[in-house]
Amino acid sequence: METLQRTKSDISTVLLHTKHCNDPSIGSLPTLSEIELAKCECCGMTEECTAEYIEEMRDKYSGKLICGLCAEAVKEEMEKKGGRTREEALEEHMNACVKFNKFGRAYPILYQADAVKKLLKKSSSARANNSKGTLLNKGGLARSSSCMPAITEDMKNNLRN
Repeated sequence: METLQRTKSDISTVLLHTKHCNDPSIGSLPTLSEIELAKCECCGMTEECTAEYIEEMRDKYSGKLICGLCAEAVKEEMEKKGGRTREEALEEHMNACVKFNKFGRAYPILYQADAVKKLLKKSSSARANNSKGTLLNKGGLARSSSCMPAITEDMKNNLRN
């Protein structure tokens, strides 16, 4: 316990001195940027941003203000499709957000059902293209063995006991 010492932040000392004395040798603290609520033009989410961040995002994304999550999604879209430009990836992501905001938020169950339908169509077309009928090499959905024999056996064992 003897080696532990209380520490004090230097910034509190600077703030205290600048409040009580106007010594030019201390220097002035940098001004903090104003924070404002900004709405993403893709997903509609609002987040707190500085004016510098808003300007940076508008410069980067063709004048559109997008949130950090959508910016990451656009980056992923660019990487996923190879030599795609940022504008093309942004347009595709914005289209997906518009579709989700119109349909997915209003009817979440139907949106999920539509996604499952697309997945099944994709897997059935892959199955048709595969000569063996299994999707182990394609990474799709493949049927495993039925669990009914195990359940039936369990039920028989329980009835005997």
